[in-house]
Amino acid sequence: MRRRRARLLCSLLLTVAAGAGAATTAEPSAASAAASAAAPTPLDRVVPAPASVRPGGGPYVIGPDTRIRVSGSVGSSRAARQVGDYLAGVLRPSTGYRLPVTARRGGDGIRLRLTPRAPGVRKLGAEGYRLEVNHRAITISARASAGLFHGVQTLRQLLPASIERTTRQPGPWRVSGGAITDEPRYAWRGAMLDVSRHFFTVDQIKRYVDQLALYKINKLHLHLSDDQGWRIAIDSWPRLATYGGSTQVGGGPGGFYTKADYREIVRYAASRELTVVPEIDMPGHTNAALASYAELNCDGIARPLYTGTDVGFSSLCVPQQVTYDFVDDVIRELAALTPGRYLHIGGDEAHSTSHADYVAFMDRVQPIVAKYGKTAVGWHQLTGAHPAKGTIAQYWGLDGSEKQVADAAKAGTRLILSPANRAYLDMKYDANTPLGLDWAGYVEAKQSYDWDPGAYIKDAPASSVLGVEAPLWSETISTSAHIEYLAFPRIPGIAELGWSPRATHDWDTYKVRLAAQGPRWDALGITYYRSPQVPWPAR
Repeated sequence: MRRRRARLLCSLLLTVAAGAGAATTAEPSAASAAASAAAPTPLDRVVPAPASVRPGGGPYVIGPDTRIRVSGSVGSSRAARQVGDYLAGVLRPSTGYRLPVTARRGGDGIRLRLTPRAPGVRKLGAEGYRLEVNHRAITISARASAGLFHGVQTLRQLLPASIERTTRQPGPWRVSGGAITDEPRYAWRGAMLDVSRHFFTVDQIKRYVDQLALYKINKLHLHLSDDQGWRIAIDSWPRLATYGGSTQVGGGPGGFYTKADYREIVRYAASRELTVVPEIDMPGHTNAALASYAELNCDGIARPLYTGTDVGFSSLCVPQQVTYDFVDDVIRELAALTPGRYLHIGGDEAHSTSHADYVAFMDRVQPIVAKYGKTAVGWHQLTGAHPAKGTIAQYWGLDGSEKQVADAAKAGTRLILSPANRAYLDMKYDANTPLGLDWAGYVEAKQSYDWDPGAYIKDAPASSVLGVEAPLWSETISTSAHIEYLAFPRIPGIAELGWSPRATHDWDTYKVRLAAQGPRWDALGITYYRSPQVPWPAR
């Protein structure tokens, strides 16, 4: 069972937790610390690892006269300007420099160029970029805004960690000379947040989006409905949100997103190059809906609201037509709010739905998703039914041995890899971890990183893997600090598995690059777990 009943740890102080598991690293000498601070970050010291690095030449120093120069075609100049404004917003507080963003051409400064037809850039796809540094300029070139934005994230990591602070810092702001040519291994690099078991506000989601963007995550999967809460307003079924969203695990007040709230999440995520993938879990995990409307139950009796953590006890009434009227309305309204291509229909742990009913339900629901112009995504149990052409299955098993998943992949179903004992961010790090669950075992930083998505599902074609995703279920978490403690340091490793070439995957070199992120997280105010497997710099 994926999500067993867990003890809630609401009274536990996370500041105590953050100290647990601190690495035993030697204090550097004052001389070595000063030398390290003075030397610019090598081009290959970033996360995710770039596809190609060629160091060379003198560094560029960002100074008081530096300009951010943006350029692009008539249709892309606005997008380049938006990325330039974003970069200026990151750099200005800590440097204290004006850093004007201008469309005037020039051979100096930080140059952001959308050049879809330029040699060396054209072949990099929508998310690839080229970063070139010499003593005169930093130039980031890309085909599309996503690539330009990802290049900016790499530039951030090449600057000292203090660049992330919101008050003026002493610098210097030097970037190593050379060139990076980079593009992702997989198209899907996702993070899921369960907002159903505990509700998270729009601002909390925005904070997580900013953190995900730093590591080139490009999908934000929101688990919007479950037994404990329904979190999105649906005009045609208003009690789903107002009643079904009125509680959460432990009996708290719950909450829901208005359509305006959801649009703001979608807009903000898009500004960080993340596509929102909404999930309505069904036919199981539906108690919040069954409590809101009696007619969705086969016996016509509304279920009581639920605030526990058991799973598998609820089911929509598969034989009734009203069920499909309900599903059609929900998908229609959610699809209209969601500009991205994908809509997740859940499908896991439907233990109270017979196999025949499960197959019948999925046969009827997948075409509804397609009718409203979306691609259906479902948990991998969907492969035990009849995956429609184009439907994507998200794997959350343990060892990749499920034959039906491999068979579906051979038949053309694309796969997202989220093995629970590798990618589930809600698993405890060890027995002393104060938050999280342990039904899939303990998942330390090395275990979450040290696997290959392309070879994980036995007998599935490597070409069937669309990408990776790190889900974070919220039975035991309710604050941004909780999210961060379980996500960091593991989410950068999942991001690297999704972005970087297979040949770069090596724990011994990765853990050094990961350790270098610690001061950056400190500067950003991220509450992270100091894994003893990682040689963190002394604070």
